[in-house]
Order: sequence, then structure tokens, then C-alpha cells
Amino acid sequence: MEYNKYSLVFKGNGFEYFKIQLVNIILTIITLGLYYPWAKARTLHFFYGNTLFNNQPFVFAGTGSEMFKGFIKAFILLLGLYASVVYLALNDQELVGFVLLYIVLLLIIPFAIHGSYRYRFAKTVWSGIRFGYMGDKWDLFFLCIKGTLLTIFTFGLYGAWFAMNLRRYLLCNVKIGDARFAYKGVGGEYFWLNVKGYLLTLITFGIYFFWWQKDLFNYFVDNLRLTKDDQTMLVKSTATGGDFFELIFVNLLLFVFTLGLATPWIITRTTRFIVSSISLDGTIAFDELRQTQANYDDATGEDIADFLDFGFII
Repeated sequence: MEYNKYSLVFKGNGFEYFKIQLVNIILTIITLGLYYPWAKARTLHFFYGNTLFNNQPFVFAGTGSEMFKGFIKAFILLLGLYASVVYLALNDQELVGFVLLYIVLLLIIPFAIHGSYRYRFAKTVWSGIRFGYMGDKWDLFFLCIKGTLLTIFTFGLYGAWFAMNLRRYLLCNVKIGDARFAYKGVGGEYFWLNVKGYLLTLITFGIYFFWWQKDLFNYFVDNLRLTKDDQTMLVKSTATGGDFFELIFVNLLLFVFTLGLATPWIITRTTRFIVSSISLDGTIAFDELRQTQANYDDATGEDIADFLDFGFII
């Protein structure tokens, strides 16, 4: 079976992203926030279109109109929740309000993640082949509830296992055509990786922090692969601790000395670093992938995730 070396590059530049962000900010302010879904769509189009795999760009097929509908649903849902909390607080029931807030957020976050994954990957296309997310919302719900409760009852110790179980469930349910991702990271290894990083960072007065970030990045990347029947694409990290030191140090200098104006350049150079630090090789014949995923237009989960400000896990 032929062994292939695949290419993955990011070609976006900071000035182009700066112009997009400037227009996005102005229009979002003028429209009192209503332009935000279109702003996000423009941003995703920029990052997808400038990321190329085997010289073919990714495409984000979502639209601002789709995300606006989800934006309104998410806004109404969360507005109702926060209004209920404020009402209880004004009636001397602050504790009840805060308990209600945390319980409802605990219950809706798994559905937000599920919806976000369904929408984002249904709108991700490469070389005419659509990605897809095949997870079950109730499986994810019970995984998150169990993980959250065990993390609380173990005073945070179970957090490493919860993080890996969640990452593994999500990524193992992502497909491109009839090829499927697999993730092999486990909680025990991730836990000790963080213990080692934390202790060595303390001992070295912060110097090891950059190597700790390298170890985490390598662990996330090296345990990911794509499979199709007996074909496999291996994903490996080439990043070093020195690379992370240079990235973070230069980003910090850019941010401080430009009073934050260099943020678009910081984001694009970080994206370029991440993409260029990933090596891909294996035996998958991508020109033989078959389309198996359906379209999905409901962006409510994506917008709830935005409102709650938690990241997209990949």
C-alpha cells in the first residue's frame, strides 16, 4: 500500500485579518450586536479558506443568516435564564437564583457542544467532501454530567479523565466522507503530564511552562489519527519547547507594544504555527473518499457556545 506525505499549510496574513476584524467591529457596534453572526461567518471563511490540505482549501459553507437564527434562539434562551436569576435575587432568593443558574448551565452545555459540533462540521468541506459529526446528544449529556459531578466530588482530580473522555468522544465521532477520526488520549497519562508540567514550572520559576505547553500540544496531536477501512493517516507534532517560547514571547511583545492592536497578527501567526507544527502521513487515498454526510443548518448550539464563551474542542 502506497505511503503518502500530506501537506497542511495556513496562508492567511495579519493585515487581511485586521481589515476583516475592523469591518466586523464597526458593523457590530452600529447594529448593536446584530451583525455578530455575519462577522463570525466572515472570520470562519477567512480561516477555512486560508488553510490548505494537499493544496486544496477548506471551505466553511455556513452563512450569517443561519447563525443569526441560532443567535436569536440562544439569546432568548439565555436572556430568560438570566432574567429568572435576577428576579429571584431581587426577591431575596439569591442562593436559589445562583443554584438555578449553575444547574441550567450544567444541563444545557452538553447540548450546546453537541449542536456546535453538528453545525460546524456539517458546514466544513474539503475538496467537495463534507465533514460530519455523528455523536448522540444524550450520550454526550450523560458523559458531561458524570464527568462534572466526579470532578466536583474529587476536588478537581477527575478533571483530566473528564477532559480526555470528552475529547475522545467528540473526535471519534467526527468524519470526513467515509473516513473517521480516532483519538487515543487517556486520562491517566494526561493527568501525570499536567502534574509534571506544574511541578517543573514551579521548580524552574516558570521557565518550564513553555515545554509544558509543548507537551500538552504534542499529546493532543500525536494521539489523533484518521482511518478508512485498512487505511490510516497519522497525525504528529513537530513542535518544540523552544518553538513555544518564541511564539508566546513574541506574541506578548506584540500585544504590549501595540496596546493590543497587533491581535490579528498574533492570531494569524499562532494559527500558522499550529498548522505548520503538524505532520501528516499515511495510506489514505483522499481522492477515493465517498460523500456520506448530510447538511445541517441549525446553529443554535454554536451560538450558545459563543454566548457562554467556551472553546471549540479539536
